[in-house]
Amino acid sequence: MKAWAGAAAALLSATPGLAEAGPLRVMSLDQCADQYVLALAPEAELALSPRADDPDAWLREAARGRARARPTLEAAIGFRPDVVVRYWGGEPRLLAALERRGTRVLTVEDATDMAGVRANLRKVSTGLGQAKRGDALIRHMDRRLAQAAGGGRGREAVYVTPGGYTSGSGTLIDAMLTAAGFRNGTRAPGFQPLGVEQIALQAPALFVRGFFNLWRSDWRGPGRHPVVSRAARGRTVTDLPPAALGCPAWFAADASAQLADAARKETGR
Repeated sequence: MKAWAGAAAALLSATPGLAEAGPLRVMSLDQCADQYVLALAPEAELALSPRADDPDAWLREAARGRARARPTLEAAIGFRPDVVVRYWGGEPRLLAALERRGTRVLTVEDATDMAGVRANLRKVSTGLGQAKRGDALIRHMDRRLAQAAGGGRGREAVYVTPGGYTSGSGTLIDAMLTAAGFRNGTRAPGFQPLGVEQIALQAPALFVRGFFNLWRSDWRGPGRHPVVSRAARGRTVTDLPPAALGCPAWFAADASAQLADAARKETGR
């Protein structure tokens, strides 16, 4: 196994760096990276991840008919990318081999606010030679955030998933709630369990649900417990689209606008 890995890495290192002719060859190592390359470089020769058209992919329609590749060293050898884009995908030996070859690797950072999303767009769009498209997506974000502003009227809301998790400060979910004019009812920072007992004793004023309409979500998780379901009945602002929740990208602003629109409809504004 070690001999094969060494030979494969050597072969990858020996292949040419940038293509001399033809479209840019871009390999995406995970579903989040798929969204970036589809939006920023649709005319490139793309090798998308196996999950590019899953129900929770924002640009799943645009992914259909596109080539797919597993995020492995063997697949990279076969495709010979000029640029690789990743969020979490890619094993260490693949990334190390790509670096030795001189292939540009663009990493989408784990943004916790809208400024971090803008930084991701600037970084990836510039790396793909598509800075103008990145700027256009940033302008789209800013328009949607302007539309979202004030929708929640400062009311308290708690995010919950089928697995019974919630999200406090220092997360993109918190930034989305804040952008939509809500106050996050989860006090502790980061992601954490939202206990059934806690909800039974003191239910949040409002719920914002995520991943509940995704068929493969945890069907027996605490977030689907009858106690939680009863507490959320009549107090759920909206179900955010799963495609907007798994990737620190521009559509976080779209989710905030959706949340604000739902809040305004609920209050008759």
